[in-house]
Amino acid sequence: MIGLVLAAGAGRRLRPYTDTLPKALVPVGPEGDEESLTVLDLTLGNFAEVGLTEVGVIVGYRKEAVYERRAALEAKYGLKITLIDNDKAEEWNNAYSLWCGRDALKDGVILANGDTVHPVSVEKTLLAARGDGKRIILALDTVKSLADEEMKVVVDPDKGVQRITKLMDPAEATGEYIGVTLIEGDAAEELADALRATFERDPQLYYEDGYQELVNRGFKIDVQPIGDVSWVEIDNHDDLAKGREIACQY
Repeated sequence: MIGLVLAAGAGRRLRPYTDTLPKALVPVGPEGDEESLTVLDLTLGNFAEVGLTEVGVIVGYRKEAVYERRAALEAKYGLKITLIDNDKAEEWNNAYSLWCGRDALKDGVILANGDTVHPVSVEKTLLAARGDGKRIILALDTVKSLADEEMKVVVDPDKGVQRITKLMDPAEATGEYIGVTLIEGDAAEELADALRATFERDPQLYYEDGYQELVNRGFKIDVQPIGDVSWVEIDNHDDLAKGREIACQY
């Protein structure tokens, strides 16, 4: 099993940082310290801590910044990092971005969004949940109060994920998908096909819409609650401030 990070996004709501950096390289350490840790640092550190030795990073917007840092990140975290180019990162949404990493999926991956600050307990929880025929396991926050922007999930205790979308009444949801998934290698082909169908239908769709496509085809996607842990998806400057508070705890 390897790590896989979606780090192709522009993150325009985080300007001026993202004038020159992809969102995954925005500093989440002390404000003003441009050499501080980034979301990518934190995620790579988590992967290393759970014993992964190889990581694929899907890059697009300002990818040269990731290329420049690759050797230093490999040395720092003891990982072999392969960069995977997304040629449509500034045009299409991340269903296509994850499809670009379809070859990596065959090894089995822990997938992490490049804008999610979260503790290593999330990876440990997903790894502990493996087995019993589970092929895709989503990390689910069942504690947080939900609003319109969150990626909400409805789960059937026996059938797994039934719906995954932002476009849902929060009161209907079982919880929020936090942007971290364990994907077994034997799910790779079916997931890649679902992602292709998704972005061919509409290139602005999310990879979570690809998960919904899988569910609609009869594929069982499981979830694993992560407990009461601090995490944040960094979309804007308010999220970044929260991310800095959380990052210093880990």
